[in-house]
Amino acid sequence: MAELNGKKVAFLLTDGFEDSELTGPWEAVTDAGAEALLVSPGDGTVTGKNGHEQRVYTAVATADAEDFDALVLPGGVVNADHLRMDQSAVAFAKAFFSAGKPVSVICHGAWILTEADVLRDRTITSYPSLRTDLRNAGATWVDREVVVDDGLVSSRTPDDLPAFNAKTVEEIGEGVHAGQHA
Repeated sequence: MAELNGKKVAFLLTDGFEDSELTGPWEAVTDAGAEALLVSPGDGTVTGKNGHEQRVYTAVATADAEDFDALVLPGGVVNADHLRMDQSAVAFAKAFFSAGKPVSVICHGAWILTEADVLRDRTITSYPSLRTDLRNAGATWVDREVVVDDGLVSSRTPDDLPAFNAKTVEEIGEGVHAGQHA
């Protein structure tokens, strides 16, 4: 497993996230030595659909992608739908692509990437119901456990978390990717 000592990883989410899609990747990056920090449209705490609560580090409206080495986007229908409607969240996610930084997204989390217009000519997977949305955004959608496309890691569901977590840590360890762009 890659060593992520000194790396700062932003987790962008709000209420209604899929609990395991936060807790699994969070544990994977912190076990590898990174600092994981929760960014959200609100402040205080966020609550997952199954009750997991986690304290927000900073509001997305004041967050700067320059302060982080990578971004993780957990899923959950309610979480993903609210984030894609928040312009600060969309701009924050897009900034990671502009800087070539690794981005990992699972399940419904990919909705925000359609709004950020960063999927043209990229290969991605997601929860199957997003297939048409992602194709309409210019992506090639595939049904695989995990897909890595030049710094963009994607997976379908919590069942895919072991592969997703491993590839997330690997891509963050590799750092900036020239093919990761907005």
